[in-house]
Amino acid sequence: MLTDKDNLLRRLHALRSEHRDLDTVISRIGEQAPADQLHLQRLKKRKLALKDEISRLESRLIPDWTA
Repeated sequence: MLTDKDNLLRRLHALRSEHRDLDTVISRIGEQAPADQLHLQRLKKRKLALKDEISRLESRLIPDWTA
């Protein structure tokens, strides 16, 4: 049976993978001449949201040593 930590690690891995994939997609769209700016902006917002969620998960996994 998976523990809460295992679930968090799996979720973190999935988020990091999606973040990398978005980075690739954003780069490719940016290289195209008439880039769809609205689509590009939405992808960048999603990437930023993923980064925030990744940070939250990492902070849950790393114990607070100063407490």
